[in-house]
Amino acid sequence: MKTTASYLRIIGFMVLAFFLLEFTVESGDTWAIVKYPVIWAVLGLVFVFAIAIEVISETLKSILFRGLNEEAQAKFLAAEEQRKENNWFKNTYKKLLAKKPLEKEEEIVLDHNYDGIRELDNTLPPWWVYMFYATIIFAVVYMVRYHIFDGIDQDQEYEIAVAEARAEIEEYKKTAKDLIDVNTVEILTGKQDIAAGKTVFEANCIACHKVDGGGGIGPNLTDDYWILGGGIKNVFNTVSEGGRDGKGMVAWKTDLKPSEMAQVSSYVLSLHGTTPADPKEPEGDLWIDPNAPVEEVEVKIIDSTKIQMKIEDQPVTGDVVKE
Repeated sequence: MKTTASYLRIIGFMVLAFFLLEFTVESGDTWAIVKYPVIWAVLGLVFVFAIAIEVISETLKSILFRGLNEEAQAKFLAAEEQRKENNWFKNTYKKLLAKKPLEKEEEIVLDHNYDGIRELDNTLPPWWVYMFYATIIFAVVYMVRYHIFDGIDQDQEYEIAVAEARAEIEEYKKTAKDLIDVNTVEILTGKQDIAAGKTVFEANCIACHKVDGGGGIGPNLTDDYWILGGGIKNVFNTVSEGGRDGKGMVAWKTDLKPSEMAQVSSYVLSLHGTTPADPKEPEGDLWIDPNAPVEEVEVKIIDSTKIQMKIEDQPVTGDVVKE
């Protein structure tokens, strides 16, 4: 068997079989050969089959060669020799090396003789020379592009790439529910999200806030007063990080996913304005949404100690603070 050619054919056959199996076997995002280990056995059979084909092919050639007469065999061998001499790859390889055969080394021996050691005047291999010329051309193009015409250098490319990556991350966070944080969370109003938030609330929060949010150990969640601030971001942060040190609720970020914290925070805010059965007295400070349009806030002075504000048609009463 002609070793080199046979090896190359077998390797090419195996590579072709591998990619055919990968593209024809449905495996999702995983490599088919990893998801279905039986493919290793299939490739093993293909390997044996490829070797068998090479052996059979060479055996048939040998049988046919021995069946020829001496003149035909001589012609066949001469044709094979001619084919080898005309082999483009082999000839190109020899040209790239530009080596002198041993029998012609006397032509390039220098006159120098160092203790019986003589030096050959070998020329540089053409492939090395061509690569050297290529580096010179590259250096000239690079200098013109980046130093004469002030192109974007590596530092600027890095900054652009980082900015693009950050933008892609922020865009991805908008749709990736479990990558929500206090800076990106938004109030959820969909029925499914509110229902999911209610389930989380009833499973974890009613012991302190009661099932209707009226408050027990924890504060009333239906009024306008908040200990750590109202609004989706403040409520989400309180659920995630916990309440006041030593006397507030525990942090839920280790028990709930970000999407679940967003859902339960939105459900808590949906309780605002409802009427619980036994509401607890307000705790904390009156919270007014800083993003509420000014024209939607009406202020009414009740007396010297109290004022009433109407925010989106909801009356809010608070104390006047004197400094």
